[in-house]
Amino acid sequence: MRPLTDEETKALFEKLSKYIGENIKLLIDRPDGQYCFRFHRDRVYYVSEALMKRAANISRNHLISFGTCFGKFTKTQKFRLHITALDFLSPYAKYKVWVKPGAEQSYLYGNHVAKSGLGRITENTPQYQGVVVYSMNDVPLGFGVAAKSTQDCRRTDPMNIVVFHQADVGEYIRSEDTLT
Repeated sequence: MRPLTDEETKALFEKLSKYIGENIKLLIDRPDGQYCFRFHRDRVYYVSEALMKRAANISRNHLISFGTCFGKFTKTQKFRLHITALDFLSPYAKYKVWVKPGAEQSYLYGNHVAKSGLGRITENTPQYQGVVVYSMNDVPLGFGVAAKSTQDCRRTDPMNIVVFHQADVGEYIRSEDTLT
């Protein structure tokens, strides 16, 4: 368990800014206490300072996990967000996509969102911008990247992909062995 280096912090904040923009500072300075990001075994954890001090008493070899895992760094030092970060990304998301009930199951199985399954989309969503995917009942299902801007979505074919899948809550079942 150690603080992030400058390169790691930059990679993490660039990835988070694709989804929540300037709201990153709201993750750090919360009304219920100070929170920070810590690096442990190629994973980045979002943890309260009080919990971090308690976890410091445990040796690194015996410490499996602490706080919430936001993602991991790949072997090429690229940051990859995990679905466990969804609860913290969804309240601060700048761009949102709502899927129809018929397309929810397809999305939860790991498929992209087609125009025919698109319920609503936030106005002025640019192409290749990070979006949080919601059900029509405002339940966060996952996150992805907008394949088309809002204007392009209106005049595209119903079978075209409008959101590229990155992570969904179905991963809790599909990848339960690798999520920590």
